[in-house]
Amino acid sequence: MTSNTDFQSVFDELKLILASYADSLEIVQDEARDFHVNTKYRMKNGKPMYFGSVKINKNYVSFHLMPVYVFPLLIDNMSPELKKRMQGKSCFNFKSVDVKLFSELRELTGRGYAQYKESGYLQNDKGKYKAL
Repeated sequence: MTSNTDFQSVFDELKLILASYADSLEIVQDEARDFHVNTKYRMKNGKPMYFGSVKINKNYVSFHLMPVYVFPLLIDNMSPELKKRMQGKSCFNFKSVDVKLFSELRELTGRGYAQYKESGYLQNDKGKYKAL
């Protein structure tokens, strides 16, 4: 059985992926077991657009990445190994650190971030959002 300290290592590594974009996102939650970021873009209902999160659960650590839900083509070239970790349309579950899969997830997150930016969900260099 995987110990909670192992889950903390998984969480810490996955958090680094999302935290690398924190300067242009809103940190909603930043605790030892839960890290959650939104864009600063407000949807029609006035709520911020979700970007992603990492959370320690009872049996695994979850990594949620909303760009793959919004833009499903992002996962077209995903490896079968990472695909096996996917639950639902935007969640990946891990029980241990996997350098290869975390590297692929880092790249996927970067592409998702770029797609959000291109689509106007992130501020440009002038602090404005692209007109949609």
